[in-house]
Amino acid sequence: MASPVPLKEKRLLDVRISELPSWVLMRDFTPMGIAGAFRRGYDRYYNKYVNVRKGSVAGLSMVLAAYVVFSYCLSYKELKHERLRKYH
Repeated sequence: MASPVPLKEKRLLDVRISELPSWVLMRDFTPMGIAGAFRRGYDRYYNKYVNVRKGSVAGLSMVLAAYVVFSYCLSYKELKHERLRKYH
């Protein structure tokens, strides 16, 4: 049974696991394609959390949480080294 939507136009959540390798190979990995993907992601985020009638701090708090996790991942090596040091 063929799907009505071509594999290239399916979203990631709609792709079956058996179709995943061929779906990934169909993506555009050029610099313009990657920039376009980031732009679409930013637009979806902005329209869902920032550009709304009754906004809240949810959008800003998600960005802040992502920054904290990213910063922790970058400094994990130094933090691990400090944790194992003895202070006596």
